Amino acid sequence: MSSSQLLKGVLEGCLLSIISKGETYGYEMIEKLAQHGFTMVKEGSIYPLLLRMKKDGLVNTIQKEQPSGGPKRKYYRLTEAGQEELNQFKMRWNEMATSVNRLIEEEAE
Repeated sequence: MSSSQLLKGVLEGCLLSIISKGETYGYEMIEKLAQHGFTMVKEGSIYPLLLRMKKDGLVNTIQKEQPSGGPKRKYYRLTEAGQEELNQFKMRWNEMATSVNRLIEEEAE
């Protein structure tokens, strides 16, 4: 299994986590992901996911003017459903990480 296949399963939770910290736009999310080691994630991979998250009611969007006077940016923010999904993701992730770590440590012994 490649790292990109693993990433597909966790990218939504990572985006929800970033958005939960405050309104943010797409390119800013890419930068935050890269700062945390997700350098393989490109803009083209998050926008379809953000669109689906909006359709699923996990995020809302708002258009805002840029201070520099450029085109408006679309900012994302969590809905209540998005916060609940993030909470569920954290719980599932912690359970899975614990199980995988236990298995790996057991195999090494």
